[in-house]
Amino acid sequence: MVLGWTPRAPARHSVRVLFLLALLSGWLTGVPSWAGVVQEVRVKGDRVIVRFDAPVSQASAFMLAGPQRIVLDAKGAEPGDRAYAEGPVTSIRQGSQGAEGARIVLDLARPAIVTEGRFGNDGRTLTLQLRTVDDAQFARAAAERRMSFLPPFSYVQPAGHSRYSETIALPRRAPPAALPRVYGEADRPLVVIDAGHGGHDPGAIGASGLREKDLTLKTALAIKDALLASGRVRVALTREDDRFLVLQERYGLARKLGADLFISVHCDSAGNGDASGATVYTLSEVASDKEAARLAARENKADIIAGVDLGTQNPDISSILIDLTQRETMNASAGFARLLGREAQPLIPIKANFHRMASLMVLKAPDMPSILFETGYISNESDAAFLASDEGRRKVAQSVRKAVEIHFATRMASRTLASR
Repeated sequence: MVLGWTPRAPARHSVRVLFLLALLSGWLTGVPSWAGVVQEVRVKGDRVIVRFDAPVSQASAFMLAGPQRIVLDAKGAEPGDRAYAEGPVTSIRQGSQGAEGARIVLDLARPAIVTEGRFGNDGRTLTLQLRTVDDAQFARAAAERRMSFLPPFSYVQPAGHSRYSETIALPRRAPPAALPRVYGEADRPLVVIDAGHGGHDPGAIGASGLREKDLTLKTALAIKDALLASGRVRVALTREDDRFLVLQERYGLARKLGADLFISVHCDSAGNGDASGATVYTLSEVASDKEAARLAARENKADIIAGVDLGTQNPDISSILIDLTQRETMNASAGFARLLGREAQPLIPIKANFHRMASLMVLKAPDMPSILFETGYISNESDAAFLASDEGRRKVAQSVRKAVEIHFATRMASRTLASR
């Protein structure tokens, strides 16, 4: 007998040889040579839970438009046949990509994107967090790179596999962004213009190579010049050069400056090159409720709302104050959005449904009217050429200037009448 072989059972020989070769391959490479099978894919509300019968080396997800789908690739896995769809997911399909592993496709009934994903400690369960969005946000997500998810190193590895670790130096945490310069006379209301993206984040990229971060900065500077020329407001920019700011920093800087109005400038993008026209976004009711609840529940209530430090108030009063303030802020934001649409219509291409609502991070300041201005589609040849031209940016800036002047004149008149 050699390694347990017997001449009377040749079939058993083949099985044992293949097993030994597979095991030897695993020992030599330091990774499992077998693949985990997708045991189950289940959608529960706003989560997608994928279970494997063995750890997988990594997974990644991306969005596809036309039709709208979410695609999940699991490396070192084989497709299964148990799937349960609900909510925004109408059906789930699985297939093999050979050596690349399994592909899972989630067909969507309405636009939804993956916001984050996390493996369980055993490396066998992957949970994706979903968020429903509108068509424009889905198109933006579909144009971005795929998201990657790695299992933790803490799961128990198969016998015969050695653990390993690696130490890397983490970069120093960047210091908080300095407060930007404020232009204009001190007694004027303050408008903060936020040029979207910047630094290592180029935003959307047009067919001709135009980058959203460059167009938004040039447009923001044009708006600043137009507003200062009116002499009726002060102006600050969250960035005046090619630098990266996290989303919270953008409206956080405006709040620290005590801004009376916040305008975040962007360019839209879509897989359909025919999509054209400007839109403006304000915070949705659902997003407002969630943000108010989060702020009210915060342990260290350092925020000051309507001049009142929440840290000195009991939770009931804080909740009421936040709710009332945010409702007033949302009304003011929506009013300015409609005003901007009216003033922009004669000057720049706009969509028929110009004013939209969404859960966008830069709009979540509870006490500062805020809009996100999508000045046009960088994916549309005509829109991109318009925004890349001095004349196009001048017209965008003129639209904002007219709307800002009317906005503050109306508010001043209202306060004057209220004080009588």
